Amino acid sequence: MRIAMIGATGLVGRNLWPLLEERHELLVIGRRSSGATREKIGAMETWPGLLQGEKVDVAISTLGSTRKAAGSWAAFEAVDRHAVLAFARAARNAGARHFLLVSSSGANAGSRNAYLRLKGEVEQAVEALGFVRVDVVQPGLLLGERDEKRVGEGIAQTLSPVLNLLLQGPLDRYAGIPAEDVARALAALVEKQAPGIFLHQNRALRALVRR
Repeated sequence: MRIAMIGATGLVGRNLWPLLEERHELLVIGRRSSGATREKIGAMETWPGLLQGEKVDVAISTLGSTRKAAGSWAAFEAVDRHAVLAFARAARNAGARHFLLVSSSGANAGSRNAYLRLKGEVEQAVEALGFVRVDVVQPGLLLGERDEKRVGEGIAQTLSPVLNLLLQGPLDRYAGIPAEDVARALAALVEKQAPGIFLHQNRALRALVRR
């Protein structure tokens, strides 16, 4: 399949693109090189234009930031909302029928938490674009080594083995999960063709990896 992807230099993305290159025609779009064989590099505002003339079957966004890393709420929103949705629209125009979105555990358009509300709103906006299939992935705490240091997340990763023992039942969706496992689950979801909107949290992601 012909796949277009953003977010390939992030924690999940850099584990995902090599898996996709093994089986599909992959185009990575980003602000800096990921090492993928075929890339188009440019500022976020140029990404939709970089898809012009491309034929796409599947589009994937593993893009994500935090307010602290972005520097301001406006800069964070530019990445997590505007860049993701502009890419999704461009991919749909390029023929993509299937979109995979890495969101966040707890994302909800009705949340009082601004971060989770934005993530939920982005999910809804992607679902409304007319893709035949949308897979929304809501992992818990991502485990792995990031390029940028997030102090709070680093502490949570250290405590993850203990926290995972406490996060059972419905709370399991917030538990730590290796970014590599999320990537492997996404690679499996790329192959799915049944139409509809599908939500995948930790338990479902682990099941995809075990198959």
